[in-house]
Amino acid sequence: MVAAAAAMAADEAERARGRRAALSFATIAVVLGLPLWWKTTETYRAALPYADIDGLSQQPVQLVVPMAVVFAPGSVPGDLPRPLPFRDVQEMEISVNLRTSVTSRYEMRYRSTTAQEEAALAAATAREADAALYPLQDTTLGSLTMYVVPETSSLLPQGISVYVGKHRSALLRAGGGLAALQAQLREVTQLMSFTATSIAAALSDRVPDGQLGPDARRNLKSSLGYEITFSLLNPDPKSHTVDWDIEGAVNRFVKPVLDKLSLVANFSVDSQILYYAVLGVTPRYDKESSSFLLSAHSLPHVINPVEARLGSSAASLYPVLNFLLYVPERSHSPLYIQDKDGAPVSTNAFHSPRWGGIMVYNVEAPASPQVSLPLHVDVDMARVMEVFLAQLRLLFGLSREEVPPEFLLESPGNEGLADWELDHLLWAHTVENIATVSTTLTSLAQLLDKIGNIVIKDDVASEVYRAVASVQSAVTELSLGHLLAAFQASKEAVTCSERAFFDPSLLHLLYFPDDQKFAIYIPLFLPMAVPILLSLAKIVRETRLRKKEPTKMD
Repeated sequence: MVAAAAAMAADEAERARGRRAALSFATIAVVLGLPLWWKTTETYRAALPYADIDGLSQQPVQLVVPMAVVFAPGSVPGDLPRPLPFRDVQEMEISVNLRTSVTSRYEMRYRSTTAQEEAALAAATAREADAALYPLQDTTLGSLTMYVVPETSSLLPQGISVYVGKHRSALLRAGGGLAALQAQLREVTQLMSFTATSIAAALSDRVPDGQLGPDARRNLKSSLGYEITFSLLNPDPKSHTVDWDIEGAVNRFVKPVLDKLSLVANFSVDSQILYYAVLGVTPRYDKESSSFLLSAHSLPHVINPVEARLGSSAASLYPVLNFLLYVPERSHSPLYIQDKDGAPVSTNAFHSPRWGGIMVYNVEAPASPQVSLPLHVDVDMARVMEVFLAQLRLLFGLSREEVPPEFLLESPGNEGLADWELDHLLWAHTVENIATVSTTLTSLAQLLDKIGNIVIKDDVASEVYRAVASVQSAVTELSLGHLLAAFQASKEAVTCSERAFFDPSLLHLLYFPDDQKFAIYIPLFLPMAVPILLSLAKIVRETRLRKKEPTKMD
């Protein structure tokens, strides 16, 4: 009996030790193993400023234009509200949509001319006065200076009430009271800074369909860089040997313009010559003029076949602007382009929005039919570049065609665009950059919030935070009238948002389905989990049996 009792006690002790071992293993697996496995295999996701990103699209934008209105002797209206000098503010709401609020604010400072300005305004012509006044002005980007001259002043030609120089100033002829002057000032400032149409075009992605004109989406989108390609198309090299000094023409005509535009974006220029590159449209022969004609409705069909030969946009990170000089083959010479009314186009060229332009360069027919081929052709690059630069201005939305007839605009000269036209681009591109960054970050936040498998590294989160801070800085600088600082901050925001959005690490675990997780973890955990689970089941069973035994004994 003693031996049997000892054996039963030993057996019970062994079972208790087994139960304790099983419970220990289970406790270690649950308390330490599972949290450690969960922590080491979880997808790392750095915190993002979701609330700030959501607020970007609703953040009000205020465009402040510092402006000085300078009265020459004899030009002060009699109904000024108070003596000079004084300040005034005019605001205007630019309607975009229900969530986007853009306000233009003109901070006007009225004063009289200084002695130096009076001496400059005594020049013989408006151009000389503009040159003499330039050193005396505030040359800050975005600022404007309006000089009001007497109605009888000979500075402005007959029938001209406003002269806009090539810097950041204008001459206005006095006439009428303060209300008439303010209406004229409003028209001039919108020309030299921005209009509701130009801001709406910059925010075209947010404007409802039908509220924008047909030309609102024709301008180039804001970009950190642009690539310009000049191409010479010679479809008939057996008849024409074409020589064009493209390097000299770029240095003489294009480089001054791009130097001025370098503040807006980075530009790269290249050139190429394509032989046997023909237009995709067969021109129509006109017997009356003994020439070939390209009608306006056939011009869209010209670009696609030619673009296939260019090959410039395939490996480009930035928008490519194509400028093509086409020398027609001898069998289709001379070749002229017609407008929608059937009249010949004076420049014999056309441009395509956001793409570039094409110019047809006809070669004079030889006087003698016995002339030897190929003919040597020297391209007049001055005439060609005049057309291409005009097309470049149209691509950037710098058109002077909608100016009132009583306005006289000074030619920008070799620089290609005036200082106020540069400001016009900066205003539009700054607003567009802010909207672009808001859209990019909102899309990124929605994507990351929807798909939990995407890893968010610290450097990606850092770029997002920098983009948000830069956008907020750009909006603040705009409200202070600091156009250059606002534009640079908006460019920084675009750069950071694109780095974050296109970071390769965001795609590492994006396509990692659940069935692959089961295929990896089941062979690892199943051999370990089965013995533990069986031991726990045995412990539960024995515990239930022990609870029933006292009842049976009674």
